[in-house]
Amino acid sequence: MQLSNRSLALDVFRGMTVCFMIIVNTSGNWGTTFAPLLHAQWNGFTPTDLVFPAFLFAVGNSMSFVMDKWKKMSQPQVLTKIFKRTFIIFLLGYLMYWFPFYNVDADFNIKSFPFVETRFLGVLQRIALCYGMASLVLYYFKPKFSLYLSAFILLAYWFIFIGYGPYDMQHNPVLDLDLQLFGESHLYHGEGFAFDPEGFLSTFPGLVNVFAGYFAGKFIQEKGRNYEGIAQLLLVGFILIAGGFLWNYGFAINKKLWTSSYVLLTIGLSISILALIVYYTDFLQQKKGIYFFEVFGKNTLAIYLLSELIVPLMWRIPIAGQASYTWIYENLFTPFGAYFGAFLFSFVYMLLCWSVGYILDRKKIYIKI
Repeated sequence: MQLSNRSLALDVFRGMTVCFMIIVNTSGNWGTTFAPLLHAQWNGFTPTDLVFPAFLFAVGNSMSFVMDKWKKMSQPQVLTKIFKRTFIIFLLGYLMYWFPFYNVDADFNIKSFPFVETRFLGVLQRIALCYGMASLVLYYFKPKFSLYLSAFILLAYWFIFIGYGPYDMQHNPVLDLDLQLFGESHLYHGEGFAFDPEGFLSTFPGLVNVFAGYFAGKFIQEKGRNYEGIAQLLLVGFILIAGGFLWNYGFAINKKLWTSSYVLLTIGLSISILALIVYYTDFLQQKKGIYFFEVFGKNTLAIYLLSELIVPLMWRIPIAGQASYTWIYENLFTPFGAYFGAFLFSFVYMLLCWSVGYILDRKKIYIKI
C-alpha cells in the first residue's frame, strides 16, 4: 500500500464530513427536520454532533502528512506558513458570516449590516485557531508533549465547570468569557439570545480532536499496514467511546460546550470511521462509492465556503414576495412531505455543491491555502 492510498482514505473521510455538514446545515425547514439531522438541544448526542469534531480530526490527520516536509524547511518558512494559513482561514470564516454585508427587512428592503453586529467566532475560526495552536505545539515540542497537554486540557476544562457550579446555555463559563472578550453583539444569536457554540474557551478542548487526528494519521502511516494495526485503531476507538459515555455521568456530553466527554466520544468515533475507510480502500482495494466523497475531500474548504455563501443570498433574494430559500422549499419540495421534503431540499443542495467540486476535479483545479 502506498502513501497515496492513505491520502485517499483521508480524502474520503474529509469528503464524508463535508457532505454531511452541508446536508445538516441546509434543511428546507428546521421545524420538520429528522431528529438525527439536528444538533442535540443541550446535553446529549446526535449523528450531526459528530460532523464538526470529525472535521478537526481530519485537520490533524492532514498535519501528519506535512510535518516531515516542515523538517526540511527553515523555521521562518514554517512559521510564515502556519500564521498565514491560520489568518486566512480565520478571515474567511469571519467574512463568511458577514457576507453579503447587508441585511433585508420583512419587505426585502436593504438595510445595513454594521461591523458591531457581526459574529466574531464560528466554524472556520475555530478550525483556524485549532490548526494554528496545534501546529505550533507539534512543531516545537515532541509529539508526546501533546498527549500530556491533551490530558491537561480535558481535565482542566472539567475542573473549570466543577468550580463554576450549576450551568446552562444562558449561564456558563464559555458564555461569560465570550461576553467579556467580544461583547454580546459579536456572538451567535441563533438560540434567540447571545451564546456562541464556537466560543473561545471551548476552542481549547477542540485542540484535542486535532491532536488525535495527527496521532491517528502517524499510526496509520507507520503501523497501519496490516490487520493488526487496523484492529488496534478500532480497539482504541472503542475504548475512547466507552470513556466518553462513562465521563458523561460526571461531565455531560455537550457539543455546544465541547465538553471533555464529548471530545473522547467524537475522537473514538472518528478513529473508528477512519479505520474502516482505510480497511475498505487499502485492504479490500474497493473503489465503489469512493469517488463521490473524493470530490468533496479534494476541495474541502472551497466547497464548504460555497455552500455557506449561497444560503445568505437565498434568504435575501425574493421570489414572489418570499425569500427564495423558502419559496424553493415550499414550491418544489413540500409535495414530498414535510420531513422528507426538508431532507430532500438539503440533499439536492448538497448535490449542487458536489457538482461544482466535480467540475473543479475534472479540470484538476484544487484550491489550497
